[in-house]
Amino acid sequence: MGDYSKALEFYDKAVKIYEKTLPPNHRSLATSYNNIGLVYNHMGDYSKALEFYDKALKIREKTLPPNHPSLATSSNNIGGVYNSMGDYSKALEFYDKALKIFQITLPPNHPSLATSYNNIGGVYNSMGDYSKALSFLEKTLAIRQKSLPPTHPHVKTVIDNIDYVKKKM
Repeated sequence: MGDYSKALEFYDKAVKIYEKTLPPNHRSLATSYNNIGLVYNHMGDYSKALEFYDKALKIREKTLPPNHPSLATSSNNIGGVYNSMGDYSKALEFYDKALKIFQITLPPNHPSLATSYNNIGGVYNSMGDYSKALSFLEKTLAIRQKSLPPTHPHVKTVIDNIDYVKKKM
């Protein structure tokens, strides 16, 4: 609904309860920190978003196996913040971590893999490296065409993005 202050109020209440009743590395705390990071990200407060995404990632790194998909989700979230900030090298670093985990843990046509390829392609596009952008966007399209109906908006969006990159080349 876009009422970020209300969302933060309730997430903060949940975190306070969790911090009193759960061990410091409990996954519910990581989820709450991630959710708070998401709210700050939507608000455009990137430093606060990174602070909470990083808290979530640190808990997940301590409590999950090294290739757990939740680690990829955390890395993707952090990459997204850096992308929004225009720090493309950091965005690629975290998007690449997420991609590597997804490549190990997910089937080759999984939508999360398509999202990772799309994220990386978008960064390369923003950097003006259109050949790399095109390569990643084509991987995105291949997966989305196999896993989604042809009229799905995600298929159309990636086709439009590919057309845009080709025009820039």
